[in-house]
Amino acid sequence: MGGRTLLPRFRIVAHYGSAGGGALGVLGEGTPEQAAQRVLAAAAPFAAGGRPVQPAMELITTVASASPGADGLYSSALPPAAVEPYLAAARAHRMLLILDLQPGRGRFLDQARRYERFLQEPDVGLALDPEWKMGPGQVPGRQIGSSDAAGLNEVSAWLAGVARAHNLPQKLFVIHQFTESMLPDRAAIAARPELATVFHIDGFGVRQDKLDKYALLAAKAPFFTGFKLFLDEDTNMFSPAETLTLTPPPDLITYQ
Repeated sequence: MGGRTLLPRFRIVAHYGSAGGGALGVLGEGTPEQAAQRVLAAAAPFAAGGRPVQPAMELITTVASASPGADGLYSSALPPAAVEPYLAAARAHRMLLILDLQPGRGRFLDQARRYERFLQEPDVGLALDPEWKMGPGQVPGRQIGSSDAAGLNEVSAWLAGVARAHNLPQKLFVIHQFTESMLPDRAAIAARPELATVFHIDGFGVRQDKLDKYALLAAKAPFFTGFKLFLDEDTNMFSPAETLTLTPPPDLITYQ
């Protein structure tokens, strides 16, 4: 929506999913243009929160898999041709596009570099999902993954370098989390001025469980806090007005 600073200037509201259907989230239902229209409708009620709202699409670009694939990494990647229509739709409506990585046994940095030409754009951010970061012998879906700070910091250092090299505005950098064990040394994760780094709290279920997770995992400055709302899995899902009463009010709200 303009300017060079995302957070805390804006509140970001996104839909999450992947191309080719709604199995992984609402974003994949219908065409990218139809998805964009749903994002705009979901974002509008958050304007009551006192900050301008920046709509966004969070597209899962590498998807963790229960099978190893040809490279043995248990993760498959969307080709650039599948990403481009989402960027076009997002850009047509002044939205952000966030590329989400589920690396399986691969490295976050290797996967991020695969999409560097998109990340060189001013309106494209990056999200990392440690739930799907597997160690040797682990298989996605059989256990909850994790990532150490070193693996995340090498990605943020690289992404900050991309932003500096291309004189880009502040980039959104999202780290998903719903258990402490997913980020065992979270205190060592680096903050970088080129990035608006968000710890995104992804737990689903009954309201009290979500509130407890939020209280446990909410970020402190210079980091920001995200909150996910599950359209199917949440019990009595929080409304936009209720979401804005959380302490602290989330900087990024994502619907899955």
